[in-house]
Amino acid sequence: MADNDNFDFVAGDYVVYPAHGVGKIEGVETQSIAGMEVSLYAISFEKERMRLKIPVMKAKTAGLRKLSSADRLKDALKTLQGRARVRRTMWSRRAQEYETKINSGDPVAIAEVLRDLKRSNDDSEQSYSERQIYQSALERLAREVAAVREITETQATEQLEEMLGQTQQAAA
Repeated sequence: MADNDNFDFVAGDYVVYPAHGVGKIEGVETQSIAGMEVSLYAISFEKERMRLKIPVMKAKTAGLRKLSSADRLKDALKTLQGRARVRRTMWSRRAQEYETKINSGDPVAIAEVLRDLKRSNDDSEQSYSERQIYQSALERLAREVAAVREITETQATEQLEEMLGQTQQAAA
C-alpha cells in the first residue's frame, strides 16, 4: 500500500480513507469518550455527503493516508494501460477480489480493477454487477487523480476513460 508516514494532518488536507476514498480533513477535535479525552480527525467526504471521525491514534491502523505522490499515480495510470488479466474463476470470487482491491485504497490496485473490467466500448457484454464495480473503481480513482492534479472529478474521469479507450484500441 502507499506510504503512511505522515499523520500530522491539519484542516484542509486531502486524505484517502480506504473504504471511502478521498476526503478532506475539517479539523482535529477532542471529545470525551468513556471518561477519556480522545483526539479525532474530522473528515468530510463531499461525494457521499458524509462525515467521519477517526481517532488520531488509530489513523494508521485504519489505513488513513495522504494523497498519492505523482510517481505512485503514474504507476497506477501505467497499470491502466497494461493488458487485462481476467482470471477464469467464478464471478462471485472475482467480484469479491475486485471489491477488496477497491476498498484497499491503493490506486494501483484500483487501476487493476478498471483495466480488467474494461472490455470494449460496447457495455452490453458486461453484467450489471460488472458495470457497478467498474463505476465504483472509476469514481474512486478519479477522485484521487482529481485531488492530486487539482482538476475536477469530471475531468479526471474523462482522462481515465480516454486512457482505457486507447488501451482497447491498441489491443484490437
